[in-house]
Amino acid sequence: MAQSNLIKVGIVGGAGYTGGELLRLLVHHPHVQIAFVHSNSQAGKPVTDTHTDLLGDTDLVFTNELGTDVDVLFLCVGHGDAKKFLDANTIPDTVKIIDLSQDFRLTAKSTSGNRQFVYGLPELNREQIKTAVNVANPGCFATAIQLALLPLAQNGSLAQEVHVSGITGSTGAGQKLAETSHFSWRNNNISSYKVFGHQHLHEITKSLQSLQSDLNTAIRFVPYRGNFSRGIMCTTYLRSDLSLEEAQQLYRQFYEGHPYTLITDKNPNLKQVVNTNKCILYIEKHDDQLVITSMIDNLLKGASGQAVQNMNLLFGLDERAGLQLKAIGF
Repeated sequence: MAQSNLIKVGIVGGAGYTGGELLRLLVHHPHVQIAFVHSNSQAGKPVTDTHTDLLGDTDLVFTNELGTDVDVLFLCVGHGDAKKFLDANTIPDTVKIIDLSQDFRLTAKSTSGNRQFVYGLPELNREQIKTAVNVANPGCFATAIQLALLPLAQNGSLAQEVHVSGITGSTGAGQKLAETSHFSWRNNNISSYKVFGHQHLHEITKSLQSLQSDLNTAIRFVPYRGNFSRGIMCTTYLRSDLSLEEAQQLYRQFYEGHPYTLITDKNPNLKQVVNTNKCILYIEKHDDQLVITSMIDNLLKGASGQAVQNMNLLFGLDERAGLQLKAIGF
């Protein structure tokens, strides 16, 4: 593609996990030119000093200056900081924004009221994303759980209490150090957290209600910290009258044409999705219980990969552009 036709991208918060993962995708994206990578803490330093694996791939330098001559701005800042950033900076209305924080997933509006955000789960809102200006990227657990439940919601089949257990890698906690992210604590260890109170439950419920308006079903979610770096596996189960064959057909029809959500009839493992933008769904039926296992990479389909997928939709590109990634396998 000619240089003049490339999508000019700015990244705010480029030193963290999601910012780094976004860089890894965009430096090789065939339709993108990275205009700047913003970081207050790393300004003036080469990007490769922080993201050392990009040595030889880019000569970009972090800046604390905000450029506005871009087509799209990715906000890879912490929760609460995206709203503050937009309130403190004037961004031209012509610049599209993809926010990876949770700030606009529920309110869908910036504090000043001049930016409306579309919830960026392509399997739910692909057509709305195509015509949007601003996108609120979903949460990682929210992505895995929603993809496990959306077909049932569309079918009006969420009448019973839903139980979910999910485990995530340490990168899901972000780059900022905490007691539970130290190697000596995390290694050979596992713990639950935010039992029945995880913040992603709000956006999950909102999405399910958009398909099943009479939804009045509790979602009982128990998240776990895993002793690995990346990936999410969720096991979701509920009482259902659907047979296994009916459920599998329902899911295949719902995700037909969506390239990154895949139905398998073989029990999957996490390494099939790590380093990819895929979600793999595995459906079982045990007595009257329907069981759906969902797996994603929390930094890709759960964050930066999905953000690039949304960018592709915003600019009328092939949804898969820049996302043909290889699973680690072993």
